[in-house]
Amino acid sequence: MEEISQVFLQFINSYGYIAVAVLMAMENACIPIPSELILGFAGYLIFDEQMTFTGAMTAGMTGGMLGSIFAYAVGSTGGRAFVDKYGKYFFIKKSHVDLAQRWFDKYGIRAVFFSRMLPVVRTFISLPAGFARVNFPAFLFYTFAGSLPWTALILYAGIMLGENWKYLLELGHEASIAFVIICAIVLIVWYLRRKK
Repeated sequence: MEEISQVFLQFINSYGYIAVAVLMAMENACIPIPSELILGFAGYLIFDEQMTFTGAMTAGMTGGMLGSIFAYAVGSTGGRAFVDKYGKYFFIKKSHVDLAQRWFDKYGIRAVFFSRMLPVVRTFISLPAGFARVNFPAFLFYTFAGSLPWTALILYAGIMLGENWKYLLELGHEASIAFVIICAIVLIVWYLRRKK
């Protein structure tokens, strides 16, 4: 995994925003590439003044949306049977799809919004939305609304950690979420104080 991660990091280092968009598209198309790796490193590059926040944010959101649309299309066209049969060739675990399906069954289309900020589920939630063939404009809205804060805050976490951005990977998904929550609170407090 370390060697594969290095390949991804070199790809981002060489191709910048395009690489961020491509990797985020792959991650949201259910290929298990941690968004903490992609956006955390992009955050570091912003810290190092090799990228801008706006550019990285645009690339991350564009890739994320395209990957989510692709996963939705696979789900709506091929159905669950297709994903169960061929998903293993793309490193898609049945247990991960089952988890996303349980979330979708419980919360419906709203799960598309909330799960974008949860480990594992965020990557696979587009599939059950596709299986159910939910209203496509609504799917796009909830995907965008849920992906925006996650993308922004992981980038911001990478900026705050600077050269120590890899802590995002070492701490894992759950700790990343906790860190994102802390960052969100700090940003809200800072905004409110500035407004006053």
